[in-house]
Amino acid sequence: MFNLTNKFIFAPIKLGYAKGDGIVTQKHLNFYKARSKNIGAVTYEPLYMDAGLRELPTQLGIDADDKIAGLSELNKIVKADGAKTIAHLNHPGRMANPKIPGNYFLSSVDVACENGGATPKQMTRDDMDRVVDLFKSSAVRAEKAGFDFIELQFGYGYLFAQFISQAVNSRDDEYGGSFEKRIKFPLEVLEAVKSVTKLPVIARMSADEMMPNGFGIMEMRAFAKILENKGVEALHVTAGSACSTPPWFFQHMFVPKGKTWSLADTINRSVKIPVIFVGRINSVSDIEKITTDYNAEYFGLGRALVADPDFTTKYFNKQIIKPCLACSEGCLGGVKSGKGLGCIVNPLVGREEIVLEKTGNPKNIAIVGAGIAGMQTASYLREKGHNVFLYEKERAGGQFNLAWLPPKKESLKEILTYFDSKLQEQRIKIVNKEVNAENILGGDFDEVVVASGAVPTKLPIKGLNKYMWADFMEMDNLPTKEKVLIIGGGLIGIEIASKLVDLKNKVTIVEMLGEVARGMEMLEKKLSMQKLQKANVDILLNTRVTEFNDGTAYLESEGERSKIEDIDKVFVAGGMRSVNALVSQLEGKIPVSVVGDASQPSNVQNAISTAFETAMKL
Repeated sequence: MFNLTNKFIFAPIKLGYAKGDGIVTQKHLNFYKARSKNIGAVTYEPLYMDAGLRELPTQLGIDADDKIAGLSELNKIVKADGAKTIAHLNHPGRMANPKIPGNYFLSSVDVACENGGATPKQMTRDDMDRVVDLFKSSAVRAEKAGFDFIELQFGYGYLFAQFISQAVNSRDDEYGGSFEKRIKFPLEVLEAVKSVTKLPVIARMSADEMMPNGFGIMEMRAFAKILENKGVEALHVTAGSACSTPPWFFQHMFVPKGKTWSLADTINRSVKIPVIFVGRINSVSDIEKITTDYNAEYFGLGRALVADPDFTTKYFNKQIIKPCLACSEGCLGGVKSGKGLGCIVNPLVGREEIVLEKTGNPKNIAIVGAGIAGMQTASYLREKGHNVFLYEKERAGGQFNLAWLPPKKESLKEILTYFDSKLQEQRIKIVNKEVNAENILGGDFDEVVVASGAVPTKLPIKGLNKYMWADFMEMDNLPTKEKVLIIGGGLIGIEIASKLVDLKNKVTIVEMLGEVARGMEMLEKKLSMQKLQKANVDILLNTRVTEFNDGTAYLESEGERSKIEDIDKVFVAGGMRSVNALVSQLEGKIPVSVVGDASQPSNVQNAISTAFETAMKL
């Protein structure tokens, strides 16, 4: 029976914390322990069933008996807080990582993912039998390790979906063609798993692959009923394909929030077994909306529990929750880089053993600047028991007030809303005042933290006296249908371009280096560049603007000169420089720490991380 202590389930998130042997490490124990309180069930990251089928070289495994002891220990720790545990079993098929030595690749047909990857072997009956055996032996190990449930992956473009999807499966035998034939092999595996274990089975499914010729809600509604009749205890409903529609797979901020909820509702109204709703559920209002609109009973929380391990506790106690921003930068970026799961708003992901302890020596600490770094430093220091005085000459949030204004980045604003509420809860008042060294040294302060941020770099271009920057996005009257030159093709330059093409402007980007979109998260970069290409944005690499005169920009590239005429507006996005003159004025007179962009222009993850490291020392 699908019986949990409450309605929340931690959905499977890839961690990348193993050491290459697939065995549970202390980092796994710490990570899941921190997220096991006040939650109905915890699903661990996908467990590989064969070392040749890994998605990450640092993935957890269940391929051999030597994994059972570690998984058993992990289960005991998580269950101690009342949560059930779920073993997520998935065969990636053609989605196995081609960069891992020894990996092999199978699929319904011998066609590679269109987004890249190895060309798989079309599976024979013998291959299918071996896959069935992998699932059976892994299910037996899951039961021996003390799991409460098994979750089978039928969606997200993995092996079972590669059979179910018409966009992939072009077989002409008994496993291809009609819907009934395409679902035959996945159902064979389900029945085989149920034959060797008493553990209840959850089916995770994409209700819509979100791609041409992929399966959609009509077929998946029928499939859900079949799974119910086959004895599946619950359905975990999401959308997308890791191969063809990765933004849906990662529930990136560029896809519409709530679509997976409506799909789950359609499935929910078609079956009698529990349906788990999932997909960017990261606030109390999300839970209330899904409950009210769709009568949802269970909720899958993924990155929301990465951003705030105490999400469910805070939900039940009506406390302020730190939001996941759906950016994929810290989580996906950390895993892809080999560093393991991280988070831009939570610097303790992967370091859960660290505790911000109360100080025995409270200090009066001045914080100059209430951008993200300044506000987070103030919050951490107050949590430690210090008296903090937060000064900001303009408005709280700093440059991050602009970060959420580019198209489809509205979710970033949630961190500003969070800090507004959090500082009020902690009774930290932002003093709207510009302070200088004399103010600081004349005050009753023991230490000072400089969080004064950064400002745009001024480019020495002859004749360029009038230009705009990213703050144009706050204007009431934005440029439309004009000829625009953007100098600088980094993250800010690309975001400016994305906003301008929506307003039907003709845009040219000039970049001194050989690439654009540096520092941009990979999914955002790919989608942004596709958008600019579709809008016919001209991008000139290894090029610099030498002069600007009466609507004409004079360019130089590898010794060649050219020009662009009839320019209506110029935007400069040539980087940022730190504002930290106060540091040299105070050093040697009072202890000084520097956080965020005031130390080195970077991103929100650096701002919050340096805030935490500074708070730990004070």
